[in-house]
Amino acid sequence: MNQSTEPVFPAPDTALTHILVVADPARSRRWYTEVLGASVYREYGSSIVLSFGGAWLLLVEGGGPTADKPTVALAPPVDPNLRDNLFTIRVVDCRATFELLSARGGEFLTPPVTRGSETRCFLRDPDGHLFELSEYRSAG
Repeated sequence: MNQSTEPVFPAPDTALTHILVVADPARSRRWYTEVLGASVYREYGSSIVLSFGGAWLLLVEGGGPTADKPTVALAPPVDPNLRDNLFTIRVVDCRATFELLSARGGEFLTPPVTRGSETRCFLRDPDGHLFELSEYRSAG
């Protein structure tokens, strides 16, 4: 029997982790666990691995280039109003989730807004990373 030695990518157990650069890991840990409801998977040094909704988030402090990324420095967002990425969290009831996360200390840009079949609102973590809560109702 011939077995291929070529790597399989993505493998069945491949996981994607989103790295968020934060200014204060302890403050961010509190926000992600107490407001968003993420679970701490593990911590090493100042880095914190979180599990949230089937996804992995890694909170890290900024820093200069390293041997494996010699031209790349990491830093928290400079301008929270200028984003090149954001997260969407699909929810069953946007208004109820807005109320719950507001009660936990979440600060939203506006209350939920409904446009057609979607109701959504946005909140930021302490460093300005943007999260959208989105409720979609099918027509009919």
